[in-house]
Order: sequence, then structure tokens, then C-alpha cells
Amino acid sequence: MSNYSPTRVTLAKRIAGEIVLSGHPGQTMRKWRGLLSVSQIEMANSLDLSPSVISDYETGRRKSPGSGFIKRYVDSLLDIDESRGGEYIRQLSRITLDPSDVFSDIREFMAPVSIQEVVEAVDGVLYVGDEQLEQDVFGYTVVDSVKAIMMLSGLDFYRIFGTTSERALIFTGVSRGRSPMIAVKISPFKPRVIILHGVIDEIDPLAVQLARHEGIPLVVSKMETEDELIDSLKDLYESTV
Repeated sequence: MSNYSPTRVTLAKRIAGEIVLSGHPGQTMRKWRGLLSVSQIEMANSLDLSPSVISDYETGRRKSPGSGFIKRYVDSLLDIDESRGGEYIRQLSRITLDPSDVFSDIREFMAPVSIQEVVEAVDGVLYVGDEQLEQDVFGYTVVDSVKAIMMLSGLDFYRIFGTTSERALIFTGVSRGRSPMIAVKISPFKPRVIILHGVIDEIDPLAVQLARHEGIPLVVSKMETEDELIDSLKDLYESTV
């Protein structure tokens, strides 16, 4: 990749990382091929394979692709885009290459606090995890749910955990809670507690089911604004200093 632009190299790593960390790599490959508007025939021609081989990988009929094939697949996607002028690479890089944009606040407590204390700080209603309220939490991350889902690849998702995954992961801008819980489910890292904040008239039953399945307490914050939520979390942080 030494002859490629830094933007392309970074984007290639993001796509490859998402494929590698995906529970369904073929589906992720197909997603990116669709995003870049590359047909199976174009991909097959670029890789000197038959379209049926591409289809078999993307549908899971073949075993998960190795790192060598993933590299060739990603390179071919980006080669095809560049042959068309590279517009999608430029567009995607403007939108997605700065994962730090999704964070509203991230802190590590100087001393651990309990899940119960975090729930109280965010004026939370607990949906899952009554028996886990006394567990320790060592930090928190406030993340914009829409930007996180749109911008963070599987490879980037670890950044929201700071120095430890034993933290409160707070998603803002939530309407139902399904998408954040799906993102957590497919992540190799699991937070100590998940908190949802936004205009939530009714939490999605699947979100509750996923939290229960993953064994992660699920909380909905009743704070009126994101600023109030962050201020209250900062107060909790300062109480540990």
C-alpha cells in the first residue's frame, strides 16, 4: 500500500478491519461492495474469479475468507472506485475517517463506582440487570448513537472503551434502542452497563432481549438534555477525584 494515498490506506484498513471482526464477514463484504456500487461481475473480473465464487463468499457458502483474500477484495473495491474517479473514497473519507467525532465525553473514574451510582447519576430506569447493580464501573463514554453506527467500523469500535471495557457506555440520540444494542452485540468488547438517552417513547423489545442475552444491564436515562446528562456524569467523575 506504500504507493497509495493516506486516505485510501486508512479507508482500506477500516473496511478490512470491519470484515475481519464481523460475525458474518461475507455479509460485510457484500455491504461494502454495495456501498461502492460495485457489481459481483466487476469484482469477479478484478479478482480474476468467477462471479459464483464471490457469491459463495458473500453468502457464507464458502468458509470465512482469509486475510489474504480480504486484502485483495478491499484493494479491488478501491481500485474500481479510483478507476471511476475516486469520488466515493473522497466522500466516505470526509464522513467516516475521524471516529473521535462520535464522542461527547469519555473519562476514567479515579476510584470505581457502582452501576447503581451511575444509574442514579443519569436519572435512569433499569430494564435489565437488577442483580448486577453493585458491580464496579471504572469509567464512562458518551457517544452519539447515529454517528457511532454510521462512522465506526468494527476495528474502531474499541476506541469507545478507553482504557477498560468495564465502563458505562452511554448512547445519545436514541429513539428505540435497537441499533445501539446490535452494535454492542457484534462488538468483541462488552461494556459493564449500557445507558440509552434520547426521545424514547417505548424501548424496542429486541434491545431488551439483546441486553438480557448479553448479560449487560440496560438503562434508559430520563435526563431532559444531553448537556444535563454529561454535566451529571462529570459530577460523578469529580466525586471520585
